[in-house]
Amino acid sequence: MKIAQRIKTIPPYLFAEIDKKKEEAIKKGVDIINLGIGDPDKPTPNNIIEKLRESVKDPKTHNYPPYAGIADFRHAVSLWYKNRFGVNLDADREVMALIGSKEGIAHIFLAFIDPGDFSLIPDPGYPVYKTGTLFANGFPYIMPLLEENDFLPDLEEIDEEIAQRAKLMFINYPNNPTAAVANKDFFEKVVKFAKKNDILVCHDFAYSEMTFDNYKANSFLEVNGAKEVGIEFHSLSKTYNMTGWRLGFAVGNKEAISALSVIKTNIDSGVFKAIQQAGIEALTGPQDNIEKMNNIYTGRRNVVINGLNKLGWNLKPTKATFYLWIPTLNKMSSVEFSNLLLEKTGIIVTPGIGYGEYGEGYVRIALTVEEKRLEEAMERLKVLKL
Repeated sequence: MKIAQRIKTIPPYLFAEIDKKKEEAIKKGVDIINLGIGDPDKPTPNNIIEKLRESVKDPKTHNYPPYAGIADFRHAVSLWYKNRFGVNLDADREVMALIGSKEGIAHIFLAFIDPGDFSLIPDPGYPVYKTGTLFANGFPYIMPLLEENDFLPDLEEIDEEIAQRAKLMFINYPNNPTAAVANKDFFEKVVKFAKKNDILVCHDFAYSEMTFDNYKANSFLEVNGAKEVGIEFHSLSKTYNMTGWRLGFAVGNKEAISALSVIKTNIDSGVFKAIQQAGIEALTGPQDNIEKMNNIYTGRRNVVINGLNKLGWNLKPTKATFYLWIPTLNKMSSVEFSNLLLEKTGIIVTPGIGYGEYGEGYVRIALTVEEKRLEEAMERLKVLKL
């Protein structure tokens, strides 16, 4: 048996490694407080569940779905974009259903990267940006996200020759893992850069609705000219607590959507129609659960930031996502610090190096447990005497 060379270039998936460490600790009887993986701990809203229950009983949902998604779902997406961002989308040519946004993000590289091509990817960043490039036999060119730049890539620092050779660029705001946000001025610079270098911009927009303190995230597609150079990936996972349902969508440039469809029609058979019907209910039904969840995450954020600041950090309140990007103390590496927390306190965090070399010196905390457990985590940290 000879494994393909591309497999040898892919590091173990970060969250799978964290799961192994968690299971080992549980076997030893450790009371784990898992602040690692970003999976909402609250259930999917009941109206969405009931819609699935109703739809799954309908035999019309039991056959193959259209590859691009059922028409009603695509129209629901376009309506949601119009109401939320003021962006007009052609539901037939500029909207595509995805089996979760991760699937679309991974496949877009196969549609645009030929062997030897470059992609411009943020570091630290969602690991799939890099692995998707490698699976397509391309070269990932790193755009460092530095604290002094508010975790935005410095477009002027990108090598001009690489920019001319690059096929696509990934950006992600609100950002995972740093929780940074971007405004329209930054997006306008990205559009100008993409037009100059003939690059497809892919905006990972999974955390658009997870915002706090009256902050509202802008869509990349709100900027003039953005649809000429870019697409946006969205997911119902975080907005509606639907991570396990695997439903998302890509919207924007029709040529890019068409290219992605070629990959998808040859690899998968689309999203179960009943889940798409539930997605329509999510997008067009009551939206009050979003504010409810954001209030919960705001409270959790405050508990952790206040607790960490009392222990020696100097953190500012985040505006979006349910992540906190925390510098390690005492110049420890992210892996050393993560292991120390697990061994001494039973707290799991994600080492920043798992998101790229510029993630070194940080860990990511996910606010996906109840406030009482977060308060307990802050108490446990006191024993480290950092």
